[in-house]
Amino acid sequence: MSFLVPDWPAPSYIRAAVTLRTGGKSQGPYASFNLAAHVGDDPQAVALNRQILKERLNLPQEPVWLKQVHGSRVILADTAPPLPAADGSFTASPNVVCAVLTADCLPILLTDGYTVSAVHAGWRGILAGVIEQALAVPKWRTPPIAWLGPAIGPQAFEVGEEVKAAFLAKDPALASAFRRQGERYLADIYHLARTILHRYQVQPYGGGFCTYRDPARFFSYRRDGVCGRMASLIWRG
Repeated sequence: MSFLVPDWPAPSYIRAAVTLRTGGKSQGPYASFNLAAHVGDDPQAVALNRQILKERLNLPQEPVWLKQVHGSRVILADTAPPLPAADGSFTASPNVVCAVLTADCLPILLTDGYTVSAVHAGWRGILAGVIEQALAVPKWRTPPIAWLGPAIGPQAFEVGEEVKAAFLAKDPALASAFRRQGERYLADIYHLARTILHRYQVQPYGGGFCTYRDPARFFSYRRDGVCGRMASLIWRG
């Protein structure tokens, strides 16, 4: 199992990682380190991969997995029922692991050095306000810092006029995240997130990945259709 460690100025007791697609037990289009149980992979392989994850990262407990619905709900991880419908979770408790699964959508990790949060921010979720919710719902002691994990890059994320129009209706300042390509547009999901984060005085780090163009390391739904998912995790030790 391989993973990325965020390069950001979080305290050392804030633990975070993003898994890559290699080093697991899944086969075929899910090869090999798929952590999602909802994409058609062999459940036994997923269970084995999750066990490897816990051992490799020395997780204090099972991550709080979510039923992600491309919405804006952000929940307290401590009291979450099994597989809650939400696109983000947070906790101020030590040893509670917040997690999101992605394969093109943007994972965002947040911390103020005390509270931590993991957010699943696809374009639908960003449009619905999931970033704003992640910043408003937890009781942050100070404005958090953010790390933007692997997502589809601005050279590969093609959208229609209706997507651009919806974002401009939300905020005209987001127009600079779209570049025309023929009759469609290339969208920069990192730019969308950074614009919103900066508005809330949140300093973003990370970014610069492209899941679509890096098949050796990342799953990509847009590239492959049927595929696994990477996990982005954060917890306070």
